[in-house]
Amino acid sequence: MPDQPQSNPAPKPGTVVPWEQKIKELPPMTGREDLVKQQWETYDAWAYTYIWHLVVSF
Repeated sequence: MPDQPQSNPAPKPGTVVPWEQKIKELPPMTGREDLVKQQWETYDAWAYTYIWHLVVSF
């Protein structure tokens, strides 16, 4: 039987790459993770808005 691809759950509405997924890609943090998470979620929301702007504009 061929290997079946693992299904990734769809991100929550309003996100492109959820924090839970991004934190796995980053090295261990020594500072305040909540500040990094807050900034990531802000930039991710901007990316989501930009992508939707492109979708509806063209």
